[in-house]
Amino acid sequence: MGTVTAAISISAAAAVVSRPVDRRRPRGPGAFRCSSSAAGERQALFSRIAPVYDHLNDVLSLGQHRTWKRICVSWSRAKKGDRVLDLCCGSGDLAFLLSQKVGLDGEVMAVDFSRQQLQTAADRQEQRWKMCYKNIKWIEGNALDLPFPDCYFDAVTIGYGLRNVVDKPRAMQEVFRVLKPGSRASILDFNKSSSLFTSSLQSWAIDNVVVPLASGYGLTEEYKYLKSSISQYLTGEELEKLAKEAGFSVAKHYELGGGLMGNLVATR
Repeated sequence: MGTVTAAISISAAAAVVSRPVDRRRPRGPGAFRCSSSAAGERQALFSRIAPVYDHLNDVLSLGQHRTWKRICVSWSRAKKGDRVLDLCCGSGDLAFLLSQKVGLDGEVMAVDFSRQQLQTAADRQEQRWKMCYKNIKWIEGNALDLPFPDCYFDAVTIGYGLRNVVDKPRAMQEVFRVLKPGSRASILDFNKSSSLFTSSLQSWAIDNVVVPLASGYGLTEEYKYLKSSISQYLTGEELEKLAKEAGFSVAKHYELGGGLMGNLVATR
């Protein structure tokens, strides 16, 4: 892997941890650390929901999240032989799709700050085994301080992760830094709609469908967080501006699922 330390092989009992060797840039003053209270709280939240995360996604979206994730991966333009990054990989849905895109000659680096989510992803890798999944490396890491050199990846995806990052400009700058010139980042998340009807529908669904269902798993408070995280997120226009300020030459946000979801496509 060149300047990046080879990831430790993962079993069903332990998550992968990868550390940087040569980052090709110094850490700036006041660099973000996962030990900050806000990041620590979110890390704990995703660790708690990890065991039922995939099942709830299927129930709450009626399976549609799988279609949105395939669209996200398609728009990244990942292809055979590419080296790609799935940032905030969670339980691995996008990483598995990317693995099939890049094939055995490609590489998928799947990064998340939740060890429990990585463990869930590793368990799913063993249960759903395909030969191409050998190209995935699960890495515990910080989206604001990525352990990779500049211009390292042919594509980057983020699925439902940017919304939960404390410092979104810094995260976008990191995505830009590790992408090769001309390559794409494809970022899927809930859409903070400017439409009153859509935002009202989204709010009603969270209060009357999402939270009640999550309460059946003892996760009422964890899923109440969803509503506030969307309200504090960025609109499509703001995401486009964020990407361009980070250095991307082109950025376009597309609404999906009747405006309930959105996907930012940014080209370095």
